[in-house]
Amino acid sequence: MTVDVERPAEPADLSTGELVTRLSAQVGELVRGELALAKAELSEKGKRAGVGAGMAGAGGLLAVYGVGALVAAAVAGLATVLSVWLAALVVAAVLFVVAGVLALAGRNRVRDAVPPVPEQAAAGIGRDVETVKAAVRR
Repeated sequence: MTVDVERPAEPADLSTGELVTRLSAQVGELVRGELALAKAELSEKGKRAGVGAGMAGAGGLLAVYGVGALVAAAVAGLATVLSVWLAALVVAAVLFVVAGVLALAGRNRVRDAVPPVPEQAAAGIGRDVETVKAAVRR
């Protein structure tokens, strides 16, 4: 007993309609395969990014605790010369001055960046529009 297995026809033996049908099916399969691959790749990269962000956040939190320890050390160091309450007051005043300077500098940077309009690109587009208007008027 022989099993009759139908072999796919060679492209040269197919009509144009059959070739177009085959092409659309293969393109669809190719696009679905590429989308599945991209989805899997982005999922893996997202997991890695999430772990990395968590590690960076933990590092930032530990840095905040380190700064707190340094502030406590500054207070303790000044407490050898001044009373503890005065040492804490001096360190707090210095921290507030530094915070104020940073806040003002940051505010000025934000003020310079707002509004977030691409001014040079807008000016270039305006010049292009005027050039086209002038060319149309001729």
